[in-house]
Amino acid sequence: MRAVQARRLGTGPTGLRIEDVPRPVPGAGEVLIRVHAVGANHLDLGALSGQGPGAAARLPLRVGIDPAGRIVAVGHGVEAERVGTRVVVKPNIPCGTCRWCLAGAEARCPRQEVVGVHRPGGAADLVVVPERNAVPIPAGLPAPVASAAVHAVPIALQMVRRAGEINPGEPVLVTGAAGAVGSALVQILAAAGARPIPVVRSAGHGPVRRGPGADSVGEAVTYDGLAGALTETAPDGVALAFDATGAAGPIAAAWDALGWAGRLVVCAATGDHPLEVDIRRLYLRRLQLIGSASADFGDVTEGLAMVAAGTVQVAVGPEFALEDAVAAYTALSDPHRDGKVLIHVAD
Repeated sequence: MRAVQARRLGTGPTGLRIEDVPRPVPGAGEVLIRVHAVGANHLDLGALSGQGPGAAARLPLRVGIDPAGRIVAVGHGVEAERVGTRVVVKPNIPCGTCRWCLAGAEARCPRQEVVGVHRPGGAADLVVVPERNAVPIPAGLPAPVASAAVHAVPIALQMVRRAGEINPGEPVLVTGAAGAVGSALVQILAAAGARPIPVVRSAGHGPVRRGPGADSVGEAVTYDGLAGALTETAPDGVALAFDATGAAGPIAAAWDALGWAGRLVVCAATGDHPLEVDIRRLYLRRLQLIGSASADFGDVTEGLAMVAAGTVQVAVGPEFALEDAVAAYTALSDPHRDGKVLIHVAD
């Protein structure tokens, strides 16, 4: 079968090759999925660079963290009735035995692995994953949309849960609002009754999706214009902010925008340069900096249901054939693209 792989790290997208590899066989508790579509993600690029989770990547590195398709075979212990089911893969695989997993908080599992990093990914004709990670796609939801949603929307939901109480009508800052996670955050917050303030890098840095709650979403502002915008909407600072960039500059901007007892939730770290935090300000103003990564299984189910119901709208951007995987990953760097970059594998 065909698979998109890199034989060494540090090469970026140009190191990817389409290779002919043996057909995988599902083991006990696993399912075999014929892939219809898979996203091109920045996490893949991080793995290719050997950074973050990619520091533990296994070579050859087969990319593709979020494939969607149909189950065609099952391993021992999996009900045969699952064959033929349309599914999308939850990328993070929790250990299932730690105290966090046993409490249903799989996002906090310290031993989780990632499809497409620690085990073969879904940029291939077929992929094997644990049965539980093959999540049924809601009726009527196309596979490409499910692939575009399964990582970003649940992560946004998990961030909102970690933030705690959200008061109706309160302004909430979202930095990186034009990206997949940021866009989902804006829509989820609007649906919860908040007034999101979307922040983007520049005026032409992609559209901000607002969803059905568009009336409560403020105008997108740039980092340069943030201080002026807050003077009008939140002169004492915001009580809650989310960062979906992982970059020190936007995180610092969101941190500076917090008011008394404010909370900032971050979901990524690009590693561009360190973030400096004034401990006196954190202490004296009762601030909180909250790290949030991955998602619980419940977040995935709820997130897909929200997309299927239209509560959260997910944009599918440029689509590429499997043979054009290098072009797909290169397209991630285009700041003006609209929607998730997808690789189309099969009908």
